[in-house]
Parts: sequence; C-alpha cells; structure tokens
Amino acid sequence: MSRVQRIAILGAESTGKSWLTQALSSVIRARGHAVCTVDEVLRGWCAREGRTPHSHEQMGIAIEQARAVEQAPPGWVVADTTPLMTAVYSHMLFGDDSLYPMALAHQALYDSTLVTGIDLPWVADGLQRDGPHVRGPVDTLVRQALERAGIAYRVVYGQGHQRLNNALLALGLPGEDAAARALREQSQFAINQGRTVWQCNECSDPDCEHKLFTGLLAKRSG
Repeated sequence: MSRVQRIAILGAESTGKSWLTQALSSVIRARGHAVCTVDEVLRGWCAREGRTPHSHEQMGIAIEQARAVEQAPPGWVVADTTPLMTAVYSHMLFGDDSLYPMALAHQALYDSTLVTGIDLPWVADGLQRDGPHVRGPVDTLVRQALERAGIAYRVVYGQGHQRLNNALLALGLPGEDAAARALREQSQFAINQGRTVWQCNECSDPDCEHKLFTGLLAKRSG
C-alpha cells in the first residue's frame, strides 16, 4: 500500500476537526515520520480581524489555505480543513458557489480525505459557530461536493480515543492499543518537558476547539 502523504480533515462545526488533526499528527510523528500540521487559516484570520469574513473575502482565505498545504515541506501533511470548507460556507451563507472549482481542484491533491461525523455534542463559541442546526446542511454539502467531484472520503465517528483509532483505520494505518497510546503520550510530555499542556486524547470534545477562541471572544466583549 502506498504511503499517505496529504490528509485532509473536513467536517461541520464543532465536530473535533482540530483535535483530530493534532491527534493524528502526534501518532504519525511517534511512528517515526516527519509531519507538518497545517492549521485552519480562518481561525487566525478571525483572531486578527476580530470578526468573521464577508463574501468578497472568502476566496482570499481559500487561496491562503491552499497555499499553506502546497508549500508544506516533504513528508506527511495533516490539514485542519481545506478550501472546500470555505467554499461550502460561502455557498450556504452567501449563496455563492463560485469557490467550488478552485476548492475541488485543490482537494484532488490529497491522498486521503476524512470527514468528521456530527455525533459529538455541539458547543457554542459566540463567533464562528452558527448553531447545531447548520451541522446537518454543512455535512450534506461537503459530502455532495466530494461525490460530485469523484473524490473518495471516509467518515470518522466515535468518542475519545475510539475516534482517533477509527481515523487511523480509515487511513489504512494500525490503530493504537492502550500501551502504545500511553508510550506516545509519555514521549510527547518528555519532548516538551512539561512546558506545554498536551491535548487530551481521551475527550474528543468539541469544547477543545471552543477553548481556542476564548481569547478572541474576551477581546471582543472587552
């Protein structure tokens, strides 16, 4: 089996995309591979601007997201969302479907595409999330776009470490047993020498994503 190089993590809001991106990167790195994790560009954009983007700003964000992946160093690349998510939200929020051709052309560059299931509880963040009622429509639009373009994908469900293991299996990689997971987490702690808090692989809670926006929300309300 050929080795996966680029992995895309897609999905509706509050489905643990950021957690799964970090968890997968940790496992692959612990197995001796060079890994580049590409963060969601929209996250940084909103933090910088203090708001969500307007319709005419969507393409620029999509292009920046694509460029971050395409300029990643050789090895494994795990992307926390791709331009396809920007295209889907532009379609849903602004009735603009013009981003799909660019987004789907970029999506074809990935070796594997994972879609996070909507089986996790929704958590509000006060800025980027519209509500649990949008998760179903977003999930549908993502799947329809991938199927329309003939791009294969796997949906990842499960709670906690089960979600990570299901993602590994979907990629054709061995899962982790309890001993392997403990060794990896101990190694991660040793690398950072306790200076930073390791993300908990037990929870798979969308609240982990929610906490990343706490600083921005406090700044806006201040």
